[in-house]
Amino acid sequence: MLELFKAGGWIMWPLLICSIIAIAIIVERFILLQQNKVSPPELITQIWQWLRFNQVDKNRIRELQSNSPLGRILAAGLASKESSRDITRESIEDVGRHVTVQLERNLTALGTIAAISPLLGLLGTVVGMIKVFAAITTEGVGNPEVLADGISQALLTTAAGLLVAIPTIIFYRFFRGKISTLVVDMEEQAIKLIDILHSGRVYDPETEEEVSK
Repeated sequence: MLELFKAGGWIMWPLLICSIIAIAIIVERFILLQQNKVSPPELITQIWQWLRFNQVDKNRIRELQSNSPLGRILAAGLASKESSRDITRESIEDVGRHVTVQLERNLTALGTIAAISPLLGLLGTVVGMIKVFAAITTEGVGNPEVLADGISQALLTTAAGLLVAIPTIIFYRFFRGKISTLVVDMEEQAIKLIDILHSGRVYDPETEEEVSK
């Protein structure tokens, strides 16, 4: 394996760095984008109980903010519960935009790696072919070892670029889809909270039915 890496030339080093960064981002996103860490399903029920027994205060709101990304969104709604429905919605949407940006953190870097890895591999291919033609110019075609060195570099860098890019783009698309699902779920929870705070008919998480406020 080490021999193949050396045979690929200097272009293998940026590809190696790209692969390490991609793996780190993938592991980090896998850990942080879990459903129970981003959008705990029990939060809306907990808030329902706090409101029923008039237990909402600054400490509860701070506790909710530190709970999860969904907690931050719902805490914004609770903090403005005495305001109008429109203001509550605006507060939730403002925090929601920041939360979405945080969920997408490092995905741009992952997408960039997926895009540039094949290009780095192509660059290695071009460098390898230049070496081949340079060898032909100086030594002719009588020395196959010299020609094989450039050709092997061209093929190895192309393969390495694809090996980095293919799994990276798969995980990039996967995380994009997962974030979209989480955002939709958080929007649904936020709508339920707005209904609880401002509607004549509200959602009861315990019975999954609308009840009179």
